[in-house]
Amino acid sequence: MILTCAWCGPRDAREFTYKGDAKIARPAMDNESLEDHLAYVYDRDNPAGLHEEMWQHTGGCRAHVRVVRNTVTHEVISCDPVGPWAEQLKKGATK
Repeated sequence: MILTCAWCGPRDAREFTYKGDAKIARPAMDNESLEDHLAYVYDRDNPAGLHEEMWQHTGGCRAHVRVVRNTVTHEVISCDPVGPWAEQLKKGATK
């Protein structure tokens, strides 16, 4: 599987670390509900089909990317940068 890093370009997925479901929101720090925090850490769907995921380029520049891929075929639909530099990268800024 090939993932595209906004800084480094297309790379083998072995350079990346899966960071989890991109649609799950972390509970607020002042949220004292143990159930909410346990659900954030442990409760996950196992979808067949399109899934939005977070990956980090740990074998390279360490940037984060939001990946949409088909979990059945492993076809990568999109890889978009996330984080403080995402907007500049989307507009074509360079390193």
